[in-house]
Amino acid sequence: MAKAKSEWRAADGDVERIVAGRHTDPFGVMGLHESGRVWVARAFVPHAETLAAHALDGTPLGEMTRRHEAGFFEGQLEIDARQPIRYRAENAGGEWDVLDPYSFGPVLGPMDDYYIGEGSHLRLFDKLGAHFMTFEGVEGTHFAVWAPNAQRVSVVGSFNDWDGRRHPMRSRHETGVWEVFIPGVHPGAQYKYEIIGKDGTRLPLKADPFAQQSELRPKTASVVADPTPFQWTDQAHMVARQGRDMRREPMSIYEVHLGSWRRRPDGSFLSYEQLAEQLVPYAADLGFTHIELLPVTEHPYDPSWGYQPTGLYAPTARFGEPAGFAHFVNAAHEAGLGVIMDWVPAHFPTDEHGLAKFDGTALYEHADPRQGYHPDWNTAIYNFGRKEVSSYLTNNALYWLEKFHIDGLRVDAVASMLYLDYSRKPGEWVPNRLGGNHNLEAVAFLQRVNAEAYGHNPGIFTAAEESTSWSGVTAPTYASGLGFGFKWNMGFMNDTLRYMQRDPAHRRYHHNDLTFGLLYAFSENFILPLSHDEVVHGKGSLLSKMAGDDWQKFANLRAYYAFMWGYPGKKLLFMGQEFAQRDEWDEGKALDWWLLDAPAHEGVRRLVADLNAVYRELPTLHQRDCEPEGFEWIIANDQANSILAWIRRAPGQAPVVVITNFTPVPREKFRLPMPAAGRWIERINTDAGWYNGTNMGNQGVVEASEGNEYGYPATAELVLPPLATLILQFEGE
Repeated sequence: MAKAKSEWRAADGDVERIVAGRHTDPFGVMGLHESGRVWVARAFVPHAETLAAHALDGTPLGEMTRRHEAGFFEGQLEIDARQPIRYRAENAGGEWDVLDPYSFGPVLGPMDDYYIGEGSHLRLFDKLGAHFMTFEGVEGTHFAVWAPNAQRVSVVGSFNDWDGRRHPMRSRHETGVWEVFIPGVHPGAQYKYEIIGKDGTRLPLKADPFAQQSELRPKTASVVADPTPFQWTDQAHMVARQGRDMRREPMSIYEVHLGSWRRRPDGSFLSYEQLAEQLVPYAADLGFTHIELLPVTEHPYDPSWGYQPTGLYAPTARFGEPAGFAHFVNAAHEAGLGVIMDWVPAHFPTDEHGLAKFDGTALYEHADPRQGYHPDWNTAIYNFGRKEVSSYLTNNALYWLEKFHIDGLRVDAVASMLYLDYSRKPGEWVPNRLGGNHNLEAVAFLQRVNAEAYGHNPGIFTAAEESTSWSGVTAPTYASGLGFGFKWNMGFMNDTLRYMQRDPAHRRYHHNDLTFGLLYAFSENFILPLSHDEVVHGKGSLLSKMAGDDWQKFANLRAYYAFMWGYPGKKLLFMGQEFAQRDEWDEGKALDWWLLDAPAHEGVRRLVADLNAVYRELPTLHQRDCEPEGFEWIIANDQANSILAWIRRAPGQAPVVVITNFTPVPREKFRLPMPAAGRWIERINTDAGWYNGTNMGNQGVVEASEGNEYGYPATAELVLPPLATLILQFEGE
């Protein structure tokens, strides 16, 4: 028997709050509810004049009564159990079907709540965000977002007229997560979250922090991503990398900004697929081992180069869709190249559609500007001590490594994370609980993300851009280190570039700039970076930094590159510097590829290719990059002639000798102490005619005879060309 009407009807206040989009518990009112022995359905369908309920198979279940002219309906249904409901709506313009999202149960479960609450969930990217799925027999998209201080959160998008009253979400009170499954929403749909803060204020629409795809700027909506798995064909690469210790492998990195490496004839960006066709074979042909990408996570502002990201889980739409980015990585792997991503967990921009004041409160950032605002970049700083924030970022690292087979993460601006007083004056920062200036929460976060990244993805590596003398950046986390695999050697870069800018006549007074770095060269596992930061904002190109006239600039640059490739540490070169780009980098246009028609520029490109080949071919030059037994000075104190020479060693391998003459004075019959008597092959001579040098040298061979007045096993008499570096490989008797 039907219950009295007043017993099952929604309260007038509930109806008004639903219609106004102000109800904090929409699932408590909407959808199916059992009232005694009666099942009651309630729905909000704007524009509908009549509404009839049906089962998924079309069976009529009952007519609905319109309680409010805005479109609130309710009615008793002839059902005996909960099930998805399809409504047939009608008005003067026609009729349409609506699947009721409030007739579906929750997708997240109690174990999700437990691990999210604990801060230990490592599959958040499969749970939060937007995921197209079949749920309870119906296709649709599940949305979930963390907004613990919100009164109400709604999904708005192209599928509901961006109306926040249509799809308010279910609150999972224990975790602060809101979720809803919306039937009929397919991949490609644009969406955002409409959030009402705890003070009742409707916030600017927010993009999804876990969105796996975004609209192309200047649009800022999130996009429901296609869940079709990418068909990877890089299994051989993925298996091989698991057994590698990257400290003892060759690593020569080609750093690239995808938007300005090359452009289409009309000036527009290449797609991920076009970059796979052009960039990948180019880098492989030059002998690089890795391509490092300036941030490809979604960002609103082109001149930020991606370092102010708003969509950490979405490959930028500038170059295509996520499957296109996966195609690029797959193509790189098939060509024998690893892919490194620049990753930015230090800070985020304050664009209103982003993370800033996400639910009306300082959620991802510190509320205190002395901790949560970055004065250098006008950005917000993550609250690393909050377990949900640490989990958000840790999951992001794992997401790129797992979903896109990324081989390495270069972590940006680590120094700004480690020090509470970074770029701050006294009184502008808050000491830690011990009274010091170390950000203990950031340290714990970095240790966690490194431990999880290495633990779940054998063979990957992380690298820190860390510009201070912080101890143990690349020490294991179990030894209280930060746990990075590598650290950028900013000291090497600064010292050597400063030296190379000096007139050769003055270099004798600054010899220490080249030798000082060996005092700490093995304190960390170092990458030697000639990165984008050195060739922008008025700093000029590497070629323009070199001293002398045009011929000397090219000779200096060639000698410097070979010096660096022979020096202990992994190598990194920014795009364009492999052919001596003359102008400093401009992210708004392509590199000056026409320069390769000039012999001097083509000569530098040939040299870089040969340096990479020698570096990869000779284990002596890479197996002990990070260990002191791999290096020994021969000449470290010849300031008067600006000459340096050293030995590179590796167990079971023939030694290699590197000698550099940083003056334009050629040295005939130069006596060089050698580690062994016999035949030495001139593998690299940066003055060779092949590189557009003067072709002065040793005809490819140097003979070393036994005995030396300084106690070395042997001596060679060789020709040392002007402004040149030689790399000599021992062949034996």
